[in-house]
Amino acid sequence: MNQRILVAVDGSNISDLALKEAIKLAQDRRARLRIVHVVNEVTLNLYVDSRSLNKFFESCRTSGQRILAKARAVASGFGIEAETNLLEIQTIGRRVADMIVDHAKSIPTDLIVMGTNRRCGLHLTLRGSVARDVARLSPIPVSLIHEH
Repeated sequence: MNQRILVAVDGSNISDLALKEAIKLAQDRRARLRIVHVVNEVTLNLYVDSRSLNKFFESCRTSGQRILAKARAVASGFGIEAETNLLEIQTIGRRVADMIVDHAKSIPTDLIVMGTNRRCGLHLTLRGSVARDVARLSPIPVSLIHEH
């Protein structure tokens, strides 16, 4: 029985599916649900003029908080009171997958739920897969949710 479930969301359709699956699991197992969203300030810093960085980062944080609030409202609609956390990468070399796994270990967590698409080949090589990296790095079981 999983008593603490963490789901990572990014506002995409596939993360919405992962959220719904995490909610079902939390209901079935009477588990606690934590929803996280990661803002990668280091990567953004490489692509944005430094004069507008603070404004841009604040916009990213605000967007992340909106994503978390929407996810919390969805969980609440199913009778699940979820905790939310906005995680921020501020150190070069840290990856989104690292943040998710480290946060899950720190709570502690019994299961991580994430959405993933089935892309492969060149697209995956160029873009990478956060969900794949979480599954590879995590000592905690990971449930990957695919689009049908």
